[in-house]
Amino acid sequence: MKKNPARPDPEFDLSGGALCLDFANTVSQRKRPEQRHDNLPGYNELVFFARDSGVISPHLARQILRISSLKSRDRALIFDTAINLREAIYRIFSAVANSHAANRKDLKLIAELASQAMTHRQLVAAGSQYRWEWKRDKGELVSYVLWPIAQSAADLLTSGNLKDVRECQAPTCAWLFLDESRNHSRRWCDMSVCGNREKARRHYERQH
Repeated sequence: MKKNPARPDPEFDLSGGALCLDFANTVSQRKRPEQRHDNLPGYNELVFFARDSGVISPHLARQILRISSLKSRDRALIFDTAINLREAIYRIFSAVANSHAANRKDLKLIAELASQAMTHRQLVAAGSQYRWEWKRDKGELVSYVLWPIAQSAADLLTSGNLKDVRECQAPTCAWLFLDESRNHSRRWCDMSVCGNREKARRHYERQH
């Protein structure tokens, strides 16, 4: 996660290629517990992630934060659900990337939340075409940020892109991404970060 000196809130790295994978990647250094860093320490950061991911507009983000500040109990519940969803997404797609079977409890959680999300969508006219939109009932705005993430996970699990899910091969990273390279040989979540670091490490080992 990056920070911009001009603004106090975080900017998230969105290199996963899918909303749900970017969400799973809000934990850094997963494979090193002593260095593990959670980039979602609270509900506000969950809203910032949704905003930076394009799930909600900056205006709606401010509205959600304002409303949620009056509903501390709802904030806590939604945040706990979000973290459980994030870890389920990580475990499932990590299993997919490593050709392992997914945990049934994780799959059940995603299915339940995605089903709930569908009840908050409506079909609307867009000129001569139609599209799905998320309902924005004021009383449920605190939960709004969860629905697109759960839907993204369900959509990816049922899409042809599932076979392209990869896990970064850097020893400490474990971030997930969609390999959309021409020959499907991408190994790193971000070549400018993990890729260059691993190339430098191997070069050092060869020289010593």
